[in-house]
Amino acid sequence: MPSPMVSIINVSKRFGALQALDEVSLEIPRGAVQCIIGPSGSGKSTLLRCINQLEPTDSGAIFLEDELLGFERKGDKLLELSEGQIAGQRMKTGTVFQRFNLFQHMTARENIVEGPLRVLNRPRGEVMDEAVALLERVGLADKSGAYPAELSGGQQQRVAIARALAMRPKLLLFDEPTSALDPELVGEVLAVMHDLARTGMTMIVVTHELAFARDAASNVVFMDRGRIVEQGLPTTILTEPTEQRTRDFIGAER
Repeated sequence: MPSPMVSIINVSKRFGALQALDEVSLEIPRGAVQCIIGPSGSGKSTLLRCINQLEPTDSGAIFLEDELLGFERKGDKLLELSEGQIAGQRMKTGTVFQRFNLFQHMTARENIVEGPLRVLNRPRGEVMDEAVALLERVGLADKSGAYPAELSGGQQQRVAIARALAMRPKLLLFDEPTSALDPELVGEVLAVMHDLARTGMTMIVVTHELAFARDAASNVVFMDRGRIVEQGLPTTILTEPTEQRTRDFIGAER
């Protein structure tokens, strides 16, 4: 049986008196779309930030393709990685945030090529051609020369997705990618995410879009107060959850 893309083992994270994550364990197979739902403050975004090493864990371990993140084993000891080593590991993941975080002085294509050129040192011609293809993939072939201020929120988020894909990540993380959008723009971003799911890209999606979770997820996790309350197939979690807390949340979201 192939090893999972991501293994999260007893991960805890505290911010002062707040227990943001409390002994969280989860395995995500290659090619899966893992949706994480739950109320605000339940630890969903913190979990993504720990996977992407934007936040260090207090305890537990996270593996990406069997590689321990943030540490290396020397004999019977675990040593923290340097910032440079962590940056190298982080390149294996792409993250799409709530806010688009595009460079305002760069066009859509320039935003996409910045990482591959400066970080991966790939040939300029190859990267430029790939950026055009990625813009076409997210439905923005005609916006290559547009600046972020000239794009709608949905278009900016689609550029952000193309930018993440340009780094050729093994894992894509989405942190409430539609929460900052006007309702009429949500569908265009979800359509791109549906397309990515069909290609077999491994994705972890923190979302409040229960319809997307129902249609696209391989597995759904419900979190509350830093813990996984229950998980399972979307048809189970979203229609026949076992736990009362999950039922209350889903009922309130509908």
